[in-house]
Amino acid sequence: MSNRAVFLRGKLVLYLADSTVKLLEKRAMIIKMLAVGPFASNCYIVGSSSTREGMIIDPGAEAETILRTVQQTGLSISLIVVTHAHVDHVDALAAVKERTNAQVALHEAETGLFSTAPMRMLTSLGLTPFKQPPGPDRLLKDGDRIDVGDLHFEVLHTPGHSPGGICLLGHGVVFSGDTLFNYGIGRTDFPGGSHERLMKSIREKLMVLPDETIVYPGHGPPTTIGDERRGNPFLQDYPL
Repeated sequence: MSNRAVFLRGKLVLYLADSTVKLLEKRAMIIKMLAVGPFASNCYIVGSSSTREGMIIDPGAEAETILRTVQQTGLSISLIVVTHAHVDHVDALAAVKERTNAQVALHEAETGLFSTAPMRMLTSLGLTPFKQPPGPDRLLKDGDRIDVGDLHFEVLHTPGHSPGGICLLGHGVVFSGDTLFNYGIGRTDFPGGSHERLMKSIREKLMVLPDETIVYPGHGPPTTIGDERRGNPFLQDYPL
């Protein structure tokens, strides 16, 4: 990804080529994006540059790469947030939790899939089984707040791709999991998926956000709510 600068609510945001993103203000947020595994799932390492506290979102594969990047950032990881329980977002969860001793947070509606969806998905694709992820330490619901040092994020329940899919909103950015992509949306043909619920989630939870909100999706490059509102071909036939 090439360098790019935009203004977000009066603050200069710089996209660096190594995918590290910082809000250039007194209280900076560090966001490190890693595309991991055969599905190129985005794992995010997010933290406060002032308190050095951090969280990991969707450790989908390549645990050693994720842990090495955490060490490079100097962040202390206390929380692992799973946006949904599909295998490409949890394959490295067991190893990362074991090494960080961080709590695992998952939406309460996703617990039924947590023990079955990863294995079912692997079997359907003819891939090798993986280590079963540990159970969640914290069950999330819509409107919950996640605190990471002096950073605060709101949990948005966005079912459709999966029953307990979530997005995390805070500080002018939203981590959208597999709900919304750069000019795409999540697929809905997995167990528990629903196209109608997905479009309702996007319309009522994401398209109400300001245009300048930066979207960090579960796959592919970042985008903004405004860009998706204007140009995402999957949204053009739905009133937003």
